[in-house]
Amino acid sequence: MLDPRSEIYPTIEYRPVQPSDLEALEKIHLALFPIRYEREFFLNVVSGNGIVSWGAVDTSRSDDRRDEIIGFVTTRMIAAKDNEIEDLFRYNSSRKDLTLVYILTLGVVDGYRNLGIASSLVREVVKYAASISNCRGVYLHVISCNEPAISFYKKMLFKLVRRLPMFYYIRGQHYDSYLFVYYVNGGRSPCSPLEIVTSFVVDFRAFVKMLDAKFWSKEDHCNPRWARCQESNILLATQSNKRMISGDNTRCHV
Repeated sequence: MLDPRSEIYPTIEYRPVQPSDLEALEKIHLALFPIRYEREFFLNVVSGNGIVSWGAVDTSRSDDRRDEIIGFVTTRMIAAKDNEIEDLFRYNSSRKDLTLVYILTLGVVDGYRNLGIASSLVREVVKYAASISNCRGVYLHVISCNEPAISFYKKMLFKLVRRLPMFYYIRGQHYDSYLFVYYVNGGRSPCSPLEIVTSFVVDFRAFVKMLDAKFWSKEDHCNPRWARCQESNILLATQSNKRMISGDNTRCHV
């Protein structure tokens, strides 16, 4: 354990979790989380059975614990089409091979916190997800009362996309969950209702403008020049108001 009063910063390295980490992994989970994980979960983590994980070790230790994990992150790859949050991604639904990476657990032991270890572990996950061409995002759940975790993922540029009422049931009590997503490889959230309405209004105004142009083009052949100029002043004023109302040309890009 690192002495928090020490001014010497440890040398932290990151590696895949391995079978020799089983005991330490169980102990840290037990100390950090209110949820109790089954033995099978840890066996799957250390064996890489459907779970991809990374561990942080302090190689500056002089004892035989220099390869003992002091932080970790565990993840699972999930097919996007079978996922609970499929509606939060905008992509070509004809592709059936798209995937997402789900962060199962993330933790750092007390004496090594505030050293950027958790941030580095999450970056390893994002880098891993981005390296898979058919992966579109990394996502996770955070219990609604965990303010430090919520702040952490916002700083890591994860987007808070949904609140799930009574998602957790811990020690006889229900807790809400926040859902965070980090998009990769072109993965994007679907258009919000406001974006859809804005896009429709912008397109409709462009259509009306086109009709106006065709109308005045025809009128030029039958109206005197003074009438055309008189009407132009009204038309220009109306167009100016439209630009002020519409503001930025915010659209939903596919």
